[in-house]
Amino acid sequence: MDVFRKRAPSNLIPISPDNATSKDWVVLLEAGTIVGPSHVKLRVALSTLEKKVVKRYGPLLNVKHFLDVEGYDPRIHAVYFCPQLYKYDPDNKLVPLQGDEIGEIIAQTLVRGVNERRPWYEPSEKLPNQPIINAPADEFDSLVVEMPSARAVTNKRPMVVRENRDINGETARTKS
Repeated sequence: MDVFRKRAPSNLIPISPDNATSKDWVVLLEAGTIVGPSHVKLRVALSTLEKKVVKRYGPLLNVKHFLDVEGYDPRIHAVYFCPQLYKYDPDNKLVPLQGDEIGEIIAQTLVRGVNERRPWYEPSEKLPNQPIINAPADEFDSLVVEMPSARAVTNKRPMVVRENRDINGETARTKS
């Protein structure tokens, strides 16, 4: 039956319907392309608020959403969604982070999960089974990014919002 099944082009990334309609940042990280004595394993290849979502319909008219990213290669790229993040400026006012800054925060968090691979491959090789960045899916249910200047200016504990997912996939938010 796989003979009749169409494969999506490699620039189409399957996404959740919730991410298809969100206004979050799209961050494309690139690994395995920096050669030489560099300590940087990940780099931000793209960060944008604009995204092109493509809908594909299955045989039973069930819809699947895909993110269309030009130049996406699953061998070296990983895509993440992130809401708008803020930091305190010297005047103790919140300012939004730009896409590259958000991408750098994600890259710093994921750098320990980068799989070392050779950057070349033979024409007959298949896509690797493991993604280039091996991060557990549940690792980011709660992520605390603490900027030292924000805590020093206010002398208060930062507020943390945690999402706990139960077996059915429903989320419950708690503040601490």
